[in-house]
Amino acid sequence: MIERYSRPQMTKIWEPQTKFQIWFEIEAHACDAQAELGVIPKEAAKAVWERGGFEVDRIDEIEREVKHDVIAFLTSLAEHVGDEARFVHQGMTSSDVLDTCFNVQLVRATDILLADMDALLEAIKKRAYEHKDTVCIGRSHGIHAEPVTFGLKMAEAYAEMDRGRTRLLAARKDIATCAISGAVGTFANIDPYVEEHVAKALGLEAEPVSTQVIPRDRHAMFFATLGVIASSIERIAVEIRHLQRTEVLEVEEYFSDGQKGSSAMPHKRNPVLTENLTGLARLVRMAAIPAMENVALWHERDISHSSVERGIGPDATVTLDFALARLTGVIEKLVVYPENMARNLNQLGGLVHSQRVLLALTQAGVSREDAYRLVQRNAMPVWRGEGNFLELLKADEDVILSDAELESLFDLSYHTKHVDTIFKRVFGA
Repeated sequence: MIERYSRPQMTKIWEPQTKFQIWFEIEAHACDAQAELGVIPKEAAKAVWERGGFEVDRIDEIEREVKHDVIAFLTSLAEHVGDEARFVHQGMTSSDVLDTCFNVQLVRATDILLADMDALLEAIKKRAYEHKDTVCIGRSHGIHAEPVTFGLKMAEAYAEMDRGRTRLLAARKDIATCAISGAVGTFANIDPYVEEHVAKALGLEAEPVSTQVIPRDRHAMFFATLGVIASSIERIAVEIRHLQRTEVLEVEEYFSDGQKGSSAMPHKRNPVLTENLTGLARLVRMAAIPAMENVALWHERDISHSSVERGIGPDATVTLDFALARLTGVIEKLVVYPENMARNLNQLGGLVHSQRVLLALTQAGVSREDAYRLVQRNAMPVWRGEGNFLELLKADEDVILSDAELESLFDLSYHTKHVDTIFKRVFGA
């Protein structure tokens, strides 16, 4: 985790104090279940809750000697609980604590990410309706194509992020499992009821089959989902960056008073936030492949996944949290220039209406091949800056449409007549 790209609420989930507190709760809830079953004395379970405690520094000190983090934690816990600590961790193995804790952390992180996405969706929706009818040029291959509206661009972003939120909800459900099944996952030394009890207490579901570890296909899908959301962030960021280019300047990141764009050139107003988002998206996606490679563990378990997850768990969730919040701010404050959109729209002298002319000619009886040739013949001089498209078409004797018919084909409202239909599909009635 890099402090520059972190927010406190998310980083807190991954702090050692939080992790060990979750470990403690797992062990204490397991003791309650064991006491209900009569495996350990009820007084022992009560003592764990009443006297249980730990110090991060002490755990670290013990781990330097024993080279095992869970044993170090249990030793520190026993120093607080006393004699009853011998009943802690009965029939359990380290993965029961580690995997269950990791999933609790991922669930808590996901809840923050879902709230982030809600805020982003609200910001996008507001700008979409604000510019529902703000006409601008649509581009394919980076080249002027046909008119769209800036609101449609925002509606597209909303729909994409809404799909991401749906996937994240599914990923949360997939990751919210608990394993308290003991060595190699057979429950030989611990009753399945203990797992069910701990799962319920922590807001999880019991893992149907844990081989001593929770299956890592769950985590692979989780981190892949984060990667897809990051890619959607990048797509929106790249669109804004393109639209902010000097030659385009249809939108611009908000530039605050006193802000500096370049150490060398005082005139610069660079899209630094969206460039930053492009980079952060790469960092989030970086977790997806290692998470997939963690699926293939040896037999019932190995720990090749452990070091990976200690990194990608905090890094991916913290970075995505920051990126979602940053994009929300960019969208909320985005400066939109409708007059520049209109200027760019008219830059090619009406060529954006070429398809309408093509279709009108075919409707008038001209073959598609001949119609294409006629339209292109008049379009290419305009592309080179030689004349006006409409006037050239009117002067071409082979174009069999009347002047009035041609003029009607240059109506911008033709291209925006279904905007309301699209908005209803995206946002509802």
